[in-house]
Amino acid sequence: MSEDILWTPTDASSTSLAWFAEACGFDAGRYDDLHRWSVSDKRAFWSSVWDFCEVLGEPGQTKFVSNEAAPMTGARFFPEARLNLAENLIERGADSDIAVCTADEAGHYAEVTRRALRQKVARVAKGLLAAGVTPGDRVAGIQGNTLDALVATLASLAVGAVWTSCSPDFGAAAIIDRIGQVAPKVLFASPNYRYGGKDHDISDRLAKVRRAVSSIELVVSSGGHMTESVRQEDFGSDARLTYARLAFDHPAYVLYTSGTTGAPKAIVHRAGGVLLQHLKEHVLHGDVRAGDRVIWYTNTAWMMYHWNISALAAGAAVVLYDGAPILKTGEGLDCARLWTLAGRAQVTHLGVSPKYLSTLAAEAFHPKHHHKLEALRALLVCGAPCLPHQFDWVYQAVKTDMMFASISGGTEILGSFLIGSPIHPVRRGQLTVPALGHAVAVLDDRGVPVIGQRGDLVCTEPFPSMPLTFWGDGGDQRYRDTYFGDRPEVWTHGDVAEMTHTGGGYVHGRSDNTLKPGGVRIGISEIYAVCETYSEVQDFLAFGADRDGDEEVVLAIQPVNGAAITPDLIRRIRGDIRTQASPRHVPARIHLVSAVPYTINGKRVEGAARTTVNGGTVRNLGSLANPECLKEFSALRREDAL
Repeated sequence: MSEDILWTPTDASSTSLAWFAEACGFDAGRYDDLHRWSVSDKRAFWSSVWDFCEVLGEPGQTKFVSNEAAPMTGARFFPEARLNLAENLIERGADSDIAVCTADEAGHYAEVTRRALRQKVARVAKGLLAAGVTPGDRVAGIQGNTLDALVATLASLAVGAVWTSCSPDFGAAAIIDRIGQVAPKVLFASPNYRYGGKDHDISDRLAKVRRAVSSIELVVSSGGHMTESVRQEDFGSDARLTYARLAFDHPAYVLYTSGTTGAPKAIVHRAGGVLLQHLKEHVLHGDVRAGDRVIWYTNTAWMMYHWNISALAAGAAVVLYDGAPILKTGEGLDCARLWTLAGRAQVTHLGVSPKYLSTLAAEAFHPKHHHKLEALRALLVCGAPCLPHQFDWVYQAVKTDMMFASISGGTEILGSFLIGSPIHPVRRGQLTVPALGHAVAVLDDRGVPVIGQRGDLVCTEPFPSMPLTFWGDGGDQRYRDTYFGDRPEVWTHGDVAEMTHTGGGYVHGRSDNTLKPGGVRIGISEIYAVCETYSEVQDFLAFGADRDGDEEVVLAIQPVNGAAITPDLIRRIRGDIRTQASPRHVPARIHLVSAVPYTINGKRVEGAARTTVNGGTVRNLGSLANPECLKEFSALRREDAL
């Protein structure tokens, strides 16, 4: 076995992906053949996904319509179909099957059957209909990752409304910048939530939102009562749940970009595209089955919330956790929360971020020593590049007999371009395969597909979960400018990636975070890989600064509390970057900072630091979780660097 192979499936032939391949006439061991077919015969492939995953609805006679003038933006999938996303999530399995497991950081835990979930959704759906909500109306949520939030989401989808959500820890400006764009008629809100061992009252914030968003006619509250609102537990009445079956392209969700370079873009996703994309990812790539338990640690604003709850359509139960995944205590960090829940709920698929894994590693916390994880079959990560040594740590500290999948896609497609596979080996540091149905390639500066070289990640064939549009005036044009402006009718994703000869790939970061010292393009992931190995370093950020018409690499380091950042340590960091990456990666400047800027969705914001250090103004500070830290970056001077 190759040294870079960390896990090999022992029962690949008994996976849903293998069964699907065979049902479509392919040898399950020849994934390349299956993938080529999936992007060349789009009509047959997506129709097969519909049938194999037993989509509820009428597909219609026409499965795909091409458009020679606009091969990507003009293509249409299932133009005659009628379906409802909520119906496909709710109407799976027996009434007594567990549909939802809920937990919070205080230790509360509960399980909800399919029948009970259906009853709760029916009640709220009737309330929405009584409030005058009709198909196409927008309904917004500002709630934690709770059962109430899930019920509000499903009820809105059931009646054909368009659901959009923000996390309750967003500031008022960030919420208004988002849901204010789409003019919701009804707002579901939780005035109180608990995070990090602290109770938070956001009643005043919600009042500001209601005043600013004049379209809101009704507020439904949960987890605490608000003035001029109806409580969710009193909203609606017992009723039989019915579903509005609408067109494949009927809008289901509006999600938002981070908004760090301007107002957040409101991305409209079609119901059918979301359903087929998520069924393909859960059932085929994740091997999620009826009776499984699936959790992704997320808030209700991030795309992984929508991805996670779609596991219901695979017949699985979804596990919702509301609170902090790691708690500070008088004795240090409590890293056990998610793992305790994984054992209690018999979680089969657990999704987290690379940063979460790095914190566990820094704390020397090995889940396998403290928790029973026999049910766990897959651990998944996304949100940032997962570094090779983190692959090693996973199999050393968590479990050896499971699939580990680093996946990469985005809010724009509500899914993944590069993804895991239950029939492929896991190779150290690599994203396993290009996802079925996505004609993924990496193009060099000539626009030529390359293997083993870095370039721009693109997709050259249409797929159902492409956005319907951007919300608002000129939305179609803004959508095309964003993803097809660089290459007409070729989706340019904005990631720097690399495909490998083994069929997998690497994602090195966002294109706009690429550094060009001396005109040579380099990525920041190699710098981060070195910083991760230093226990004295709590966090870090690499970006470019203008210097005499060129760009120099700047590294900001946030030390661990009490750690001494000595000249010798700085020399070792620089030396390791030189030997493990390249001389061009070595920072010209290293600064110590007290915090690193993050978006409210938990992603480092290299661009905000670069703009600040270069003397610019960061737009839309409401998209940052800790904008105050940029004041420190504005004071960084080259002559003060280490």
